[in-house]
Amino acid sequence: MKKAKQTKKDELRAEYKRSDFSGPMVREKYFKRDRESSNIVVLRPEVAKAFPNEEAVNTALLSLIKIAQSTSRRTRSGSERSRAPAV
Repeated sequence: MKKAKQTKKDELRAEYKRSDFSGPMVREKYFKRDRESSNIVVLRPEVAKAFPNEEAVNTALLSLIKIAQSTSRRTRSGSERSRAPAV
């Protein structure tokens, strides 16, 4: 049985030179675009400990949204509360 020959095309060079790349090297070139199109949210460590996985986080947040929507009602402003009710 013969061993398959490895071609040099599949190997990466150990080092690259700046002249290998066209144009200037720009740090964080796509950072702003990626940040705007991303939906990743980083939780504080103490919050992350409370949830074992993303499904638990989503369930908790959806429950909170549902509670907030069901309990939100129009409240009277301060000036309306101070008036005596009309008889």
